[in-house]
Amino acid sequence: MKTFVTGATGFIGASIVRELLRDGRDVRVLVRSASNLANLKGLDVEIWKGDLLDAAGLRAGLKGCDVLFHAAADYRLWTRNPDEMYRTNVGGTAAVLEAALENNISRVVYTSSVGTLGNPGNGIPGSEDTQVSLDDMVGPYKKSKFLAEREAEKFVSRGLPLVIVNPSTPVGPWDVKPTPTGKIIVDFLKRRMPAYLDTGLNLIDVQECARGHILAEQKGQVGRKYILGNANLSLRDIFRTLQEITGIPAPKVRLPYTPVLVAAWLNEGLSRISGREPLIPLAGVKMAAHHMYFDSGRAFRELGLQQTPVKGALERAVEWFRANGYA
Repeated sequence: MKTFVTGATGFIGASIVRELLRDGRDVRVLVRSASNLANLKGLDVEIWKGDLLDAAGLRAGLKGCDVLFHAAADYRLWTRNPDEMYRTNVGGTAAVLEAALENNISRVVYTSSVGTLGNPGNGIPGSEDTQVSLDDMVGPYKKSKFLAEREAEKFVSRGLPLVIVNPSTPVGPWDVKPTPTGKIIVDFLKRRMPAYLDTGLNLIDVQECARGHILAEQKGQVGRKYILGNANLSLRDIFRTLQEITGIPAPKVRLPYTPVLVAAWLNEGLSRISGREPLIPLAGVKMAAHHMYFDSGRAFRELGLQQTPVKGALERAVEWFRANGYA
C-alpha cells in the first residue's frame, strides 16, 4: 500500500511519516524544491518534488497511491501577506483533494485544527459539534483553515472518502520551525518568560497525534471530524510542569490582558511597516483571551486514540530542543 503525505517536512507530518514507516508502509512525500529536509533525514521515503498549487504535478504524484494524508499548511500567527496563506491553505487543499479524487484514492485524512472549531471560552471544552462560524475565527491562519475545512467537506459530498482530524496543540520532537507552542517552550528554556497570561491549551504528544491520523484512516467515519487532543492545561500549569522537568523557575507574575492586547496592536502596526514578525502576535493574544480547551472523547471512543500523560511529551520536546541547539 503506497501512502502519499503532504507536509512531511513539518512537525506533525514528520511524525506521521515515522508512524507509517513503523507500520511497514511504503511512503511517498511531497516536498517543495526549497523545503528543509532535516525532518526526513535517514528515512526510507520516496521524495516527490512539487507544490500544492501545481495541479498536474499533484495528479502525477498521487498516481499509484492508495492513501493520502494531507498535513501541509502554512501555520503562522502573523503574515504580512494573508493572501499567500489563503492560497496555500485553501487553494492548496482544494488542489490536492481534486487530484486525489481524480486518482480514485481509497482513503484521505485531512489535517485541520481545533482552531476551526467552536469554543465556549469559559473553560468548558469545545467539541466537534460546538457551533462556530467564520466570524469567530481570529486571524488569517484560523480563517484560512476554517475555509479549507469547508473545501474538504465539499469533496466528501463529491464522493471522496475523506476523514477530518483536528489536532489540538502537539508537543514533542521534530518541531523544526518551531511552532508557536514550541517557541513558548524554547523561550522558557532561554529564561525569556518572566510572566504569563491567564489562558490555557489542550496538549497532546505529537507521536500520539500522528498515530491518531492513522487510526482515523483505519477506523474513522467518512465525513466525520475527530479532535486529536489530550490534556487541558492552563499556561501557568504548563510552565510549572516545565519547571519540574528543567529546574528553571516558572514565571510567577500574571499579566493583565488589556495592556498586553494594546501592546500587541502597536507591535502589529510596526510589523506591517517593517515586514518583521511581531514580538507579540496580535492573533496569539486574541486567542489567549479564552482557554482553548477541547474534548477529545470522540477520538478516544471511536478511534482508540492513546492518551498518556503529556509531561512525557514536554520532556521529549525539551530534550529535542536542547539537543538541536535551540536552547
